Amino acid sequence: MPTISFSAQLHNPDINSKSSPATLLTLPREVSAKLPSRGTVMVEGTINDFHFRGAMEPDGKASHWFRIPKKVREVIKVDTGDTVSLKIMPTKLWPEPKLPADLERALATDPQAQVLWMDITPMARWEWIRWVESVKLTETRIERPEKLRSMLKAGKRRPCCFNRAVLSAPKSIELI
Repeated sequence: MPTISFSAQLHNPDINSKSSPATLLTLPREVSAKLPSRGTVMVEGTINDFHFRGAMEPDGKASHWFRIPKKVREVIKVDTGDTVSLKIMPTKLWPEPKLPADLERALATDPQAQVLWMDITPMARWEWIRWVESVKLTETRIERPEKLRSMLKAGKRRPCCFNRAVLSAPKSIELI
């Protein structure tokens, strides 16, 4: 697949909250349409000539988005409102996701679930983490690691039926 070049403006998803830590980049729809999937797509490329890898998540509005962490913004010297230049190319190589602490503890206490977890693909592990973190209620979030273990043991290799448009990537982008 050829490299996709474009420019986009960084934005804050909650314009009413000055304290929101998220800074997002939403792909223009015509750029998103060039990606190989309407679902999450791992890409490598450059943002203002800094090499990165990251997960482009569906935004629920016929496009994709990704979070740009504060540390990355500081290195590339950009912030919310700035326009950046990108060159991206989808990749089939998914890095290992960083586990939330509670999920890591839940898997560490269950050898069978650990084996099943390592038997699924990194892409599937990313989806499970998104499923764990995609909830609105604290009570549901607390229950998710145990439910994930149970579902793995029941033979489920991927989660289903959750709002994938919620920005909940275990790790958005990282400079490489």
